[in-house]
Amino acid sequence: MRVWGRCPQQVQGSALALFSRTCFYAVNEADFDFDLPPERIAQHPARPRDAARLLSVMPNRLADHIVRDLPSFLAPGDVMVANDTRVIPAQLSAWRGAARIGITLDRPLADGTWHALARNARRLRPGDHLSCEGGMGAEVMARNPDGGVILRFDREGEAFAAALREAGALALPPYIARPNGPRAEDAHDYQTIFAAREGAVAAPTAGLHFTPDLLAAIAARGVAHVTITLHVGAGTFLPLRDADLSRHRLHAERGEISASAAAAINAARARGGRILTIGTTTLRLLESAVNESGEIMPFAGETDIFLRPGHPFRTADLLLTNFHLPRSSLFMLVAAFAGLARMQTAYAHAIAAGYRFYSYGDASLLYRA
Repeated sequence: MRVWGRCPQQVQGSALALFSRTCFYAVNEADFDFDLPPERIAQHPARPRDAARLLSVMPNRLADHIVRDLPSFLAPGDVMVANDTRVIPAQLSAWRGAARIGITLDRPLADGTWHALARNARRLRPGDHLSCEGGMGAEVMARNPDGGVILRFDREGEAFAAALREAGALALPPYIARPNGPRAEDAHDYQTIFAAREGAVAAPTAGLHFTPDLLAAIAARGVAHVTITLHVGAGTFLPLRDADLSRHRLHAERGEISASAAAAINAARARGGRILTIGTTTLRLLESAVNESGEIMPFAGETDIFLRPGHPFRTADLLLTNFHLPRSSLFMLVAAFAGLARMQTAYAHAIAAGYRFYSYGDASLLYRA
């Protein structure tokens, strides 16, 4: 099926400029599909983390490296922006009477409740009381059309965090085979070096490649390091459900960019430095907070921005990211950033060259088209 996208068009001349600054082009949904051999799906990370392979996707060529080579692509005055969210053990087992309900926390809401995804959600009704492992209780406040539910737990703050640590489990992506549940090493492997602020269900996986030595090498290069926060939700695992991309909506995720972080990024850009975003989550938040003139503004709230071909990027110059699922919103994002044809070529090379895909896999360094 063909769907319509938008592309930026630099129009000179007042008559054309008054008419439009965009053009339209057809995007075939199948263009975002590719065949991935199952053995290419990584089941554990590289050790050490910065030994993962790195495919640089430049405008005119591809080159094979390792993540440890990243500083050589950077220059003094550049700024690296990473996501400092910390993954919580978001999977819970709960019971409504004798019925078992599997719950995956998605995101906290402003009123203290949680949006969650629930197996057998159709059995739940507002007012139902759930008993969770570890002695925690929750009340169903509402049911959403997206299959989610709104839950209010019987504790909050540190008491809630402690209960999660006792009774919850990591919500690892379904393509990481753990038939007996997450392993002990996953608790460390699925957390980035930047992790500081609890709230993510899934890891911002590009950050999994960093080590203290790599951060030191980047700093020695004269590159500033800034963190912002986007709490990655359970919706990141959900497939696109509508062939018409213009009607697809992503699950909202909570994010924050402090005034000091925004100022540091803007200052680097004003000095002529480039912005390197570590991961698609970081890029999505920056693009949610940028104004028409390209200035990053402080941000606190939710974003459901869907970055697909035709989006006029105003923030990042470089994007470090893992290799993503076919027909996913994340593959559409990288195609929007670096160009669809370039990413099709890059992914074909990565598959042929034995790169490892998805959360625990290798990385790519993309130059903005």
